This record gives sequence, structure tokens and C-alpha cells, in this order.
Amino acid sequence: MRLIDLNADLGEGFGDYRIADDRSLMSIISSANIACGFHAGDAVTMAESVMQAKENQIDLGAHVGFPDLQGFGRRRMQIEHRTLAHYVTYQLGALAGFARVHNYPLTHMSFHGALGNMAAEDDTLALALLRAVQAFDPALIISTTAGNAVERGARALNMRVACTLLADRAYHSNGMLVSRGQPGAVIDDSEQVRARIRQWLTSGTLTSIEGEVMPMVVSSILLHGDTPGAVALAREIRREIEQTPGCEIRAISRQ
Repeated sequence: MRLIDLNADLGEGFGDYRIADDRSLMSIISSANIACGFHAGDAVTMAESVMQAKENQIDLGAHVGFPDLQGFGRRRMQIEHRTLAHYVTYQLGALAGFARVHNYPLTHMSFHGALGNMAAEDDTLALALLRAVQAFDPALIISTTAGNAVERGARALNMRVACTLLADRAYHSNGMLVSRGQPGAVIDDSEQVRARIRQWLTSGTLTSIEGEVMPMVVSSILLHGDTPGAVALAREIRREIEQTPGCEIRAISRQ
């Protein structure tokens, strides 16, 4: 049986503003990555997200990023590694506090946006951030794209890793994500997203933006809660997985 996690980046509203239909998405996915107040999210949003994850009995993860509410964490910032490591600890602690209050475990974490891209490219930065995660809770699973510095660093530190495929993002032939500033980086067409998922489910490969078919060794599929039509897309992806023989949706902590 092939076990596949279906997860989404959620809790990305702020104050009275809501970005996605988190409640509906949490009834479809198996894991949620919750913003921790730096690129999005706040105390109320985090509390509600933890409660909804618990209600649906799905995995609860921390999604940490740059202190960049205006840019949604998608702008690169030059901050010394030691300070960034403290930022990681701060964000993990914020979500873990709500998880503790609601008696629900924090199972995994991931790096958001520009911070995730920079860590994926830089082994030294990745190790600095991962050591902060390990010091906070060595049992946390690291969710990341495959073949990058974060995966390498986590495995070097003997941390558990779950590699994920971003359903609505284009990849280069080297396995790195295409920058959002480039045409075609974000895939808005739902049928194109479904076709990519079908390709991976049936052959274990993905076609890069350069047209190269490349192997993609992952155990998780990620979609973005702020993608237009995210709820319908999540249902379609879930259906694709469930209709593929030998595949079963299961959260990463239970694989």
C-alpha cells in the first residue's frame, strides 16, 4: 500500500481577515501547516486552527517564515542565521502553546515562502534553522521539497523527513521550485494540477518547466490554501489519490 499525505498551508489570515476556507479544507486534507504569526496568522487564528485540526483529527504542523506580514513572507530578507534560528523557536513556541492548551500534539513543521526557498538553497542556513527545530523538539517531522539543503540537513541531523510535492507550483529540472516572479511558476488551472498529480501517482515522475521528465520521490502532496478554488482542488486531488489503485491517504505522522 502506498501511503500519501495530503496537506495544506492554512491559518494564514490576520485579525478579521481570512485568506482561505480553512474549516472546509481541514475536512478534506490529512495534515495542516499553520502560520505562526510572522508571515500571517495571529493568536486567535492559531487557536482556531488548532481546534479545527483536533476536531478533524488531522496532523498539526507549524509553518514558519520571515517577519513579513506585508509581503506574506514571500520577500527575501537578509538576517543573520542566529537571529533567524531564534525566529524559528519563537514561532514553534507560539503554535505549540495553543497545541498544549487544547491537548493536541504538534507533529511536524515546514519553512514558508522566501525563508523556505533560501534554506533550500543554502546548507549552512538550513542546518542553523534545523538545529533550532531539533533543540525545540527533536521528534518534529521536517516537511520539505525533495533533494534540497533542508532535506540533506535534516537527514544529517537524524531528523525524520517527509518530502512533499507542491501541487500548484512549477519545478526546474534540478528539483528546485520556480521563483514566483517567473511566468508559469504558479499553476492556476485545476485540470493541469490534476494532470500533474495523475502523472506522479502513476509514474512517480513530474515534468519540469523546461520539459524534462524527472523522478519525484515524495510521500506528501501540498496545496496552498490561498490558491483560488483551493477547496474544490483539494477534493479533486483527494479523489485522484483515492481512485488510484494501491494508494491511501494517511497523515505523515502515521505513515
